Amino acid sequence: MNIDRLVFAIAGLIIFVSVILGATVSPLWLYLTGFVGLNIFQAAFTGFCPMAMILKALGVEAGNAFK
Repeated sequence: MNIDRLVFAIAGLIIFVSVILGATVSPLWLYLTGFVGLNIFQAAFTGFCPMAMILKALGVEAGNAFK
């Protein structure tokens, strides 16, 4: 997998888990969902993604979106 696909997979997993935790444990977990959503939104316009930077430092193959 390249960085692009991993960023979307990790973001999707975090959103899914935080929604489940928000529904079953505490609604405060929904702040994590909002944070991830805002980060994806700003990355679409700026190209800056902290997760992509971490994955790049770990040596994951670059994709097209985050270089």
